[in-house]
Amino acid sequence: MKIAVLSGKGGTGKTTVSASLSATIKPSQYVDCDVEEPNGYIFLKPDIKHSIPVNVEIPCVDESICTSCGACAKACQFHALAVIKNKVILFPEICHHCGACYIACKPGAMTASERTIGVIEMNDDQTFAQGKLNIGEPVAVPVIKKLKEYLRTDIPVILDCSPGASCTVVQSLEGCDFCLLVTEPTPFGLHDLKIAVSLVKKLGFPFGIVINKALENNSLIQDYCKEEGIEILLKIPYLKEIAKNYSGGTLPVQNNKEWAARFIELYDKIKERVLQ
Repeated sequence: MKIAVLSGKGGTGKTTVSASLSATIKPSQYVDCDVEEPNGYIFLKPDIKHSIPVNVEIPCVDESICTSCGACAKACQFHALAVIKNKVILFPEICHHCGACYIACKPGAMTASERTIGVIEMNDDQTFAQGKLNIGEPVAVPVIKKLKEYLRTDIPVILDCSPGASCTVVQSLEGCDFCLLVTEPTPFGLHDLKIAVSLVKKLGFPFGIVINKALENNSLIQDYCKEEGIEILLKIPYLKEIAKNYSGGTLPVQNNKEWAARFIELYDKIKERVLQ
C-alpha cells in the first residue's frame, strides 16, 4: 500500500505525520518526495549508503550542420532555445526535455546529451529513500520520477510529498492508494486545504484529514470537513512538548507510547479505507 502525505501549504506538519507513520509501521519505506527541501532524514536518521545521479536529456547543436533556421526555437514552448546572430543558444535550466526541437530540426543538427540535475539517496534495505534537486534547478519532476523507480512493493510505502498542488505533487501522487492531507486550524491552512482537497478529488484518490496544531477552541477545519463530508482521521494538539521535541529532531511517536499507538490506529484506519 502506498500512502501519500501532502498539504496545501508548507509548515503544517506534513513531515511530522509522514515520518511518524514510517517510524511506527514496521517494516515500511519512507520516501521523501519533497526533493527541493527533503528533511525527513533529520528525524529518521538513516544510514545513507547509495547515491544515484539523476540525469536529464538536453539537446546539443552540431554547428557544422545547423542552418540557423530557428525552427527549433519556434518549436520550444519553454523558450529554452534562441537563435542569436546565426547561432543557436541553449538555456539548459529551463529545458523540459520534451524532444520537440529534435523533430523540428530538418537538417538533423540536434543530438541528445545529458546533464545531472539531482541525486537519489537510499540506505541499504531501501526503507529510506529521498530525492535531492540540485540548487538552482527549476524542474523537479524528473527527480521524483527517478525516485519512484525505487518504491518497494513488499511493504507499506509512505510518500512525503512537497507542499502545494503543483506538478511535483501530482507526480508524487501517481500510483498511490490513499492521500493523507495535513492541515492546521488557520485561515491560510483552510484556504490551501481546499485546494489540496480539490486536487485529490479531481484525481479520484480516497483521502482523509490530519489536523496538526489543533486547538480546543478552534473548529475552523472541523466545520469545513463536516460540511464537505470529509473524515478527520487524527488530531495532533498544539502542545509545547511536541514542538520542543520536534525542534530537537524527535518525533512525537519516538518517546511516547500513546502517540505511537495513535499513529498505528491511523494506519489501521487508512488500511480499512483502502480495502473497502
